Amino acid sequence: MATPGSGMSAHMAPWSMPPRRTLSGGVTWHGTTILSVRKGNMVSVVGDGQVSMGSIVVKGNARKVRRIGPDKKVIAGFAGTTSDALTLLERLELKIDEHPGQLLRACVELAKDWRMDKYLRKLDALMLVCDDDLSLTLTGNGDVLDTEDGIVGIGSGGQFAIAAARALMDMEGMNAEQIATKSMRIAAQMCCYTNFNFTTETILLPEKPMETTDAPK
Repeated sequence: MATPGSGMSAHMAPWSMPPRRTLSGGVTWHGTTILSVRKGNMVSVVGDGQVSMGSIVVKGNARKVRRIGPDKKVIAGFAGTTSDALTLLERLELKIDEHPGQLLRACVELAKDWRMDKYLRKLDALMLVCDDDLSLTLTGNGDVLDTEDGIVGIGSGGQFAIAAARALMDMEGMNAEQIATKSMRIAAQMCCYTNFNFTTETILLPEKPMETTDAPK
């Protein structure tokens, strides 16, 4: 629910919230933008480098998009308190090790722990995770959300980036990485908590074999 004078809609998606004060007086660092675009034989994740504490920019070159897993075939991006996000990344890597080749199961197991564990439930972050087959959003509420159109965005500029990516998806000659980068530039122009210092990670997807039919005899 929105608080009086906050100017924040009660219907705003939790993964697009701007930075806010917590009840303990700490600062939650959701002021960032992470975007994933899946198109053709490519999935690309782009994140900006700005770290904001309230209205102050404290760092401009943070790396919020990383490859994880034993073979580095999973890309994860995060928005939120850096130490909390790194703790969750470590936990996710452990889950991936426990369930190799099963990213969805690994994410569901992490989401369970994140929601139920008395320590983990206090961690304040959002995660975007991708591999060859899936693009997922993880929240501390226990959500593991897949995407319908191959586009996922989190952070304060996430909705700007998603809207731009959807508008560009049908543009001929633009691959997933180009769409993601262009969309992030648009988001950075609109969101004061997002800068133009991007980190990009891309997975080239294996080409699916063409189906052949036997000629009639």
